[in-house]
Amino acid sequence: MNLLMIEDNESVCEMMQMFFVNEGWEVTFKYDGQTGIDAFLEDPQNWDMIILDLNLPELDGMVVARKIREVSSTVPLVMLTARDSESDQVIGLEIGADDYVTKPFSPLTLIARIKALHRRSDLRSTAATEEVQESDTEFDVKTAHFQMNTKTREAYLNGEEIVDLTPKEFDLLYTLANKPRQVFSREKLLELVWDYQYFGDERTVDAHIKKLRQKIEKIGPQVIQTVWGVGYKFDDSGVE
Repeated sequence: MNLLMIEDNESVCEMMQMFFVNEGWEVTFKYDGQTGIDAFLEDPQNWDMIILDLNLPELDGMVVARKIREVSSTVPLVMLTARDSESDQVIGLEIGADDYVTKPFSPLTLIARIKALHRRSDLRSTAATEEVQESDTEFDVKTAHFQMNTKTREAYLNGEEIVDLTPKEFDLLYTLANKPRQVFSREKLLELVWDYQYFGDERTVDAHIKKLRQKIEKIGPQVIQTVWGVGYKFDDSGVE
């Protein structure tokens, strides 16, 4: 992988560089928000993963994340934050971060999160290039009112596309819609969508569900239902 890490603490960067080298990954470090976004914009397709500190000089990490997502909705993005604030973490996820790690963190934890996120991204890329002879109009999920195509990464409600879905939002929607009316706990969704079996924050799921619902509601009725005390389910049976 080719990583871009935007982090103003040089000691953290030096520590992580040893772990990145051990994994065989290439990494470029930038120490403020402006040079970080400049490096990304030079060649957005060059990066396999962005690791972004929330608290940066020059440009705040939130601003950097927004600028990244304006250019690419698909590049995997992990936020680092020293802020013990639930609102900051949720806002980061809503902006488009795929995950966050709170400082101080174990380097092995960050490496595990990066691997899990990259594995999901790699599986999506592989699926998109397989079976190229098949028609792109074939849907992997199809109900009376909803369709999804995992090759083209498109989702439709009543024939209208749900646009600007991030990779995690698409995967989350697919996981739910592939088994209509089945209730998934937050823990199960972390395992299936984020590959977190033994660690992970349930707020990650809630923040992505909130953002996903906002995009669905732009074109039609809500199909992601909350089952209080349990989790979430997909149900379009009430859609007209």
